[in-house]
Amino acid sequence: MNLEQFKKKAAEVYDWAPGWEAIDACLDPLYPGQEPRHFGAPMSDRAIFGGDQYLDGFSVYQSPHGHLHIVTYGMSELYINEESLGGEWSKWGYEMTIRLPLCEEKEYLWAIDLLANLARYTFEQQAYYEPLQFIGGDGSSICSGSGSSLTGLLIIKDPELPGTDTLYGRLDFMQLVGITEDEKAALKKDSSQALILFERMKQDNPFFITDLTREQGYL
Repeated sequence: MNLEQFKKKAAEVYDWAPGWEAIDACLDPLYPGQEPRHFGAPMSDRAIFGGDQYLDGFSVYQSPHGHLHIVTYGMSELYINEESLGGEWSKWGYEMTIRLPLCEEKEYLWAIDLLANLARYTFEQQAYYEPLQFIGGDGSSICSGSGSSLTGLLIIKDPELPGTDTLYGRLDFMQLVGITEDEKAALKKDSSQALILFERMKQDNPFFITDLTREQGYL
């Protein structure tokens, strides 16, 4: 789409969200006909209006493989922005995802808070994430009060969402998967162990589901 076509559509469709549509287009083949549970940040809480929320929303899908799949909206460019047209990357170039065992809504809200906090860190510190990086934390569980042995996060490319080229540039999907304190310590000592961790985890957890009850270590 060239600039003239972009301006024409933007004038005709005032609430056009080409970036949002691009995310949905990636998800539709995985979840045909499924209406996800969507959480939107209140307008007054969004950073553009002076709040501390940098994500516009989250969608929660139920995978046919028996888990929940949570996807963010807001790390990439979502709405009409003429200056972003034709860029190399759509804003940060990715949206975040996380997969959890099937559970009730109240049991996965911690993950939404986690994603929101990571988005805030990225926007405020201008520090983005890449595959096989890890997030250390302070040694406490990634889900406060759960007693889980998962205290950090490994970043990988979402195994089912290959990404796409949008009007605003490349969009990929970075998935977070929980890791233990021992795994985190091994990565701190030698970051090349991230690929070994990834391959070992993939053997019996191909969708990289973050299960707070996991005790098994992979490093």
